[in-house]
Amino acid sequence: MTIRRFRSRAVFMAASMLAAPLAVFPVFAPPAAAQWIVYDPTNYAQNVLQAARALQQINNQITSLQNQAQMLINQARNLASLPFSALQQIQQNVQRTQQLLSQAQNIAFNVQQIDQAFQSQYGNVSMSASDQQLVADARTRWKNTVGGLQDAMRVQAGVVGNIDSNRTQMSALVGQSQGATGALQATQAGNQILALQSQQLSDLVALLAANGRSSALTEAERAAAAEQGREQRRRFLTPGSGYQPGNAQMFNNGN
Repeated sequence: MTIRRFRSRAVFMAASMLAAPLAVFPVFAPPAAAQWIVYDPTNYAQNVLQAARALQQINNQITSLQNQAQMLINQARNLASLPFSALQQIQQNVQRTQQLLSQAQNIAFNVQQIDQAFQSQYGNVSMSASDQQLVADARTRWKNTVGGLQDAMRVQAGVVGNIDSNRTQMSALVGQSQGATGALQATQAGNQILALQSQQLSDLVALLAANGRSSALTEAERAAAAEQGREQRRRFLTPGSGYQPGNAQMFNNGN
């Protein structure tokens, strides 16, 4: 009976220690001093909560720094310049077309030259001009017309020659635009595409100008020829000495 009572007391004491969180237990120390440590679960919970909050703040700061770093990376991408430029080739195409226009024969694309030429060659036929002068003026106008047609065809050939270069540049610019890493690169690629389209429009304007010049010279020659024809007919019908018979030698007499 004594052993059973001892065991019951031991089990009871162990259960009491496990069930009561505020249990006070001694800490054996050197005989000189005895110390007691009290465990406060409320204070411990507050400390754990404060540590969790501090850890959360640190995580928030790390996330904020990561976002700032990503923002700086995106800004750097947006400010990166396009590593491709088609401007030089576009300018060369424009200069080539301008050079063809500047090589216009006889009557160039100049207002003063056009006024002078039409006043001297396409104006009213002078009544006092000789027949030789009329023929020379007609030949000059014919040369102007032929030169204008040749100039128009040369400009046409130059514009056609630019098509292949424009196709290559357009393909490269579209590829650069689609592969742009930032807003600046996409904008620069778009601006170069607009510049290429402007160059194509300038070629079209040059072509229209050259064709219009050749058509204008043809019509001007036709109008001047009609006026000269009227003058020559007037001279032919004007009463005068008329036809005078004369001697003509058809074959060599052997002398």
